[in-house]
Amino acid sequence: MPTDWNPLLRDQFELPYWHELQQFVAQERRDHPVYPPADEVFAALHCTPYAEVKVMILGQDPYHGPGQAHGLCFSVRRGVRVPPSLMNIHKELHADLDLPIPDHGNLEAWARRGVLLLNTTLTVRGGEAASHQKHGWETFTDRVIEVVAAKDEPVVFILWGASARRKCALIDTARHTIIESAHPSPLSAHNGFFGSRPFSRTNAALAAAGRDPVDWDLTDPGSS
Repeated sequence: MPTDWNPLLRDQFELPYWHELQQFVAQERRDHPVYPPADEVFAALHCTPYAEVKVMILGQDPYHGPGQAHGLCFSVRRGVRVPPSLMNIHKELHADLDLPIPDHGNLEAWARRGVLLLNTTLTVRGGEAASHQKHGWETFTDRVIEVVAAKDEPVVFILWGASARRKCALIDTARHTIIESAHPSPLSAHNGFFGSRPFSRTNAALAAAGRDPVDWDLTDPGSS
């Protein structure tokens, strides 16, 4: 992991769980389709250097359909149909900040602007949601959350859904801001995600901490 995350996470690579996890994922890849591709498993950490993190959005599982997951939570590559949860994120973004709804589902622009888009489980067997949970990824991603929470600068943690909200215990709320609500899934979005205004609230918290707001606009420059 040739990034500024490496010295912060290197100790994990020597622990027994890590070797067991890598063996498990390797066997899964031999026996089944596994997403995202191996070279994109750590895309969230490569796209958003530790030094630049000012917001973390926490997802759960990678998308388990072919060609969807590419290592950033909720995101899909351009040309891939926008999944329902992300469609609802787009709707809330429009309602909150009056930004146009993009014609794609790629959130890489957010990642390049200091928004860490992390799933708590970094791989999944094709067609089987939650199939790689409880095999060690959560230990690793809990450590990622802890090192972000150890930053001197205030960070905003956006936690959508029960799984993400359980991570509150890892975050020092005296220094950081937590914005939580129901998950944007169609099954729960009407139970508190819609109308929660996470994007404007995040920028307000950053401004109160003396940090620059996030440019949440996902439309291409020059497009309407």
